[in-house]
Parts: sequence; structure tokens; C-alpha cells
Amino acid sequence: MEQALLELAEQPDRALRPLPGPDRLRFQVEGLNTWYGPKRALQDISLDIYDRKITAFVGPSGCGKSTFLRCLNRMNDLVPGFRSTGTIVLDGHDVHGRNVDVAALRACVGMVFQHPNPFPMSIYDNIAMAVKQHEPNMRKDELDGRVEESLRQANLWDEIRSDLRRSAFSISGGQQQRLCIARALAVKPEFIMLDEPCASLDPVSTSRIESLLVELAADYPIVIVTHNLAQARRISDSVAFFLMGQLLESGETNDIFSNPSLPETREYLEGAYG
Repeated sequence: MEQALLELAEQPDRALRPLPGPDRLRFQVEGLNTWYGPKRALQDISLDIYDRKITAFVGPSGCGKSTFLRCLNRMNDLVPGFRSTGTIVLDGHDVHGRNVDVAALRACVGMVFQHPNPFPMSIYDNIAMAVKQHEPNMRKDELDGRVEESLRQANLWDEIRSDLRRSAFSISGGQQQRLCIARALAVKPEFIMLDEPCASLDPVSTSRIESLLVELAADYPIVIVTHNLAQARRISDSVAFFLMGQLLESGETNDIFSNPSLPETREYLEGAYG
């Protein structure tokens, strides 16, 4: 790992690639505080996130779940007036380190949003364009293989393989969301984050996304923000409960749902507020 740190320092545009190993600590967040202008959004958040597990962020609207998620790959840097204190370490690298290339970080920590957001182009080009941004010299045959590989990973290949040149807007909402997951996978991320990925989908599409995430968790650490407590209970290995900008409780999913430590957690899980 020391050698990896040295290489990162020498090559600031290098993607953050961790050493292999199952069930390993990936993100370590300590004392994170954030503000949007004068408004404080997160208060002293500390959380560890592990490899090859699904971690669900739950809590009522406006409690800081998405803000925290977007801190992990520095997407909040794009918001005017945003600032933060504390540390976020990914595989031993401080994501705010002087030599960290933010574009490489965001490729390493892939992001899928609440509403499907395919580019206004073909299915093929949605994935190819993302790959070309990070690997501009890839040969056409290699690019074709990457497109197929990512669509297979997203369990979408068999449904659309016969017409990859059709518009991405011509497929269903659930297929569009899986296309967005395939697009994130195509750049070979080390981490997958999803912000309410099923909020606009029907139950059948939601079930397919959930099954896909469980499959992907065999190879990737996954963090999902969700208001759907049943979804969190079905697919996650651990849960972090946010309330009013604070992380009140976290732990294994079965423990949090069956025996939460705090009354606020219990009340939220029982539907008292949300």
C-alpha cells in the first residue's frame, strides 16, 4: 500500500485502484461536517464502509443522506458555497489529497442517480462515450467488447443486443436505469453508489435492479440511498440511519431492524415519521 501511495503522488492523474482482498475496509470517514453556504448539512459524521457489501443509507427527506453520499466522490465540490471539514479516506488515500485527480476519483467511485439519465444518443454510444473519456486510445474491437461486457454485467445485454444503435430514450425506464448502471460499470469502477435508483420505477423494474445489485455486491462495495425501508431490509448488509444531519445509528441490517439501540431509530423504522 505504501508503494501505491508513492505511485499516486508521482502520477496525480492515476485512478485510485486498491489492492485486492475480500471484506476489506474501503472508506473511512472521520468527523465530517458540511455546509451549503451558512447552512450546516452534516454534523460530525464518522462511518466505515466495507468491501463487497451493500450499505443502505436511510432516514427522512432532508436528513443528509445524499449530501454524505456525494461527499465520497466529491460531487458536492460542484455546488457553489459548499464546504466541508473532516477526513474521507478511500483505500488509504485522502480523497481531498493534493495529488488526487477528481475525475479519476469519480470514475473510481461510480454514481447512479435517482432518475435514469441516459445521454441523448444510442445505447451503444451511451457506454462508448463514457469509456472514451477515460481511455481515449482504445481500439474499436476492445470498445465493442467493453460495451458488451458492461451490458452483460447490468443484465441488459440479452434484452437489447439486437439493436444497440437505437436511442437510449426508446427503452423502458427500468432498462434506462440498468443502462446507467452499465455506463458506470464500463469505466471499471472500484465502488458503486446509487441515490434512490428505484424511486421512479415500477415494482417489476425495482425487483430487477435489486437483484442486479445483490449480484454486483459479489465484486463491488455498494452504497445505496433509499427511502424504501423494505428495500433496505431485503438487499443491504448494513444500514446507516441519518436524522437532521447526524448519523444516529449504524450496524448490520438484521440488528438495526430487529433491535435498534435508539428510540429515534425504532420510531422511524416503525413509521412514526419520515
